[in-house]
Amino acid sequence: MSADYYIRLEQGRDKHPSDQIVAALARVFSLDDDGAAHLRELARPAPRRTRAPRRPERVTPSLLRLMRTWSDTPALVYGRYMDVLAATPLAIALNSCSAPGVNQVRMVFLDPEARNIFPDWPRIAAETVAALRVGAGTDLDDPRLTELVGELSLKSEDFRRLWAKHEVRAKTAGDKRFTHPLVGELALSYETFTVNGAPGQTLVVYHAEPGSDAEQSLALLGTIDTAPLSSSVTH
Repeated sequence: MSADYYIRLEQGRDKHPSDQIVAALARVFSLDDDGAAHLRELARPAPRRTRAPRRPERVTPSLLRLMRTWSDTPALVYGRYMDVLAATPLAIALNSCSAPGVNQVRMVFLDPEARNIFPDWPRIAAETVAALRVGAGTDLDDPRLTELVGELSLKSEDFRRLWAKHEVRAKTAGDKRFTHPLVGELALSYETFTVNGAPGQTLVVYHAEPGSDAEQSLALLGTIDTAPLSSSVTH
């Protein structure tokens, strides 16, 4: 690939790069699987459609019923823009970021308490921005996304820097540390699942190592009364 051709790609003068060119760029930039997939989407954007009026994102009644049985499990569902749509009481007791109606991106970057809740805040911040890009896909001019990114870019230098890095990384599984004012630090693992039939919705389930201090702390938090599950977020 010549330098001149690469410049044309950067400037948008060549809008149809070949699969070989896209694969070569992914190798040059050392993109992981998520990043390479996002690059392919950008190179082959879907035809633009007339936008339908935006509807509130809702969790299905059957999933809400299932989550109500998870009294000992912190779990939540967030939508395309990382708005929390539903959460188990234990998830809310664990972390105010998981309360229905909270936008997790806005909370991580604009709520000063976030840096106290997450001991590994820099990593959490980077992962949150990368996950937002996954949810947005190639539709970066979506009005709701534009509004959210614009607000955060104006109010948070950290968000502005991370968004400019264009990292794309889906949340799949991993570990996360929380600091809670009543029980101290908890180290939990999590798994994420896409919600079939609800594009853009993700179910996140946290769990503690059996017999660990974190498991005992979750049991204590389970005695705290919290708000009930919610089923929609409107904007």
